[in-house]
Amino acid sequence: MTTPAMRIHSRIRVRQPRGQRGSVALFFALFLVALLSVGMFAINIPRVAIAVNELQNDADAAALAGAAALVSGGSTGPAWTLAETAAANAVPLNRADGRDLTTGVIQAGYWNLTGTPAGMQATTITPGVYDAPSVQVTVTRARNQNGGEIALYLGSLLNLSSVPGSATAVAVVAAPSMVDSGGLFPVVMNQCIFNLYWDSATNEPEIDPSTGQPYEIEITNGQLYGGSCDAGQWTSFLTSANNVPTIRTLIANGNPSPISIGDSIWIQPGAETTVYASVPTNVTVVMPVATQIVIKTYVPIVAFAAFHIDKSVGGSGKYIQGHFVGGYTLTTGASGVGPTYGAYIAPRLAM
Repeated sequence: MTTPAMRIHSRIRVRQPRGQRGSVALFFALFLVALLSVGMFAINIPRVAIAVNELQNDADAAALAGAAALVSGGSTGPAWTLAETAAANAVPLNRADGRDLTTGVIQAGYWNLTGTPAGMQATTITPGVYDAPSVQVTVTRARNQNGGEIALYLGSLLNLSSVPGSATAVAVVAAPSMVDSGGLFPVVMNQCIFNLYWDSATNEPEIDPSTGQPYEIEITNGQLYGGSCDAGQWTSFLTSANNVPTIRTLIANGNPSPISIGDSIWIQPGAETTVYASVPTNVTVVMPVATQIVIKTYVPIVAFAAFHIDKSVGGSGKYIQGHFVGGYTLTTGASGVGPTYGAYIAPRLAM
């Protein structure tokens, strides 16, 4: 049975004040904006990170391409202009966030591998032991550059529709302090010959004014230069072997084990005529360098040098003739940093 009081109660409606209903709507709108902003960051942070990583990959590749062009087996020192051109040509080979890359800021010079000084140095400095020829590349996505800034999804919520991105890489070619097995020819060069015929200011051979080419040098026959410098002598590397079969095997196969600066190698006395028939000609080889080459003793290695063998003469002369080379990249494993006498490790990233 329905009473009058019950009927009156059924007609009552609970109504929220108008201001309270507006507060709920405003709170929901603010919450939605915050939620979308969080979503925007969640979506875009990985996208921007990927785009910057793609810029870094492009800068790395371009710097390595430029560094590879620095040394090409010639005798004129680092090819600075050629390296910058090679790096510039490599930039457009990649994309970042779906946009074509067309240009980068490129600089060639010397990079100090110890960081002292920091940053790129001019090509005109006199390089020290740790100053390596290098190429620096910076690739940037910015307004009117490489497709513009990196676009952001939902960026209009925070009035931020795009952001710039940039990456820098430096690639160097350094002289080695260690050469792996098979990388060395069994002749040790006397450092005094480099004092005479190597330009330490440019890291390239001195040029003979009478020929316009690097000086020709005879080694293994006791020929003296500058009055007292015996240019080079045979070595059996880490073992004290004094026989023709050993030298012939080392000519063909190189050093049996890795050789580092500071290792002592055996100076082999004069070799038989038959050995010179086994010496390859018209090739560039890498030889260890020592401060003196007194025969029948061990001497410490101080560097590695590139030498082009022009001819090998047997008979009564018994000598190898050739010239220094500036800018020769080793084809076998090598590492570390050593004095520069024309032999370089394959290009690597320094940053």
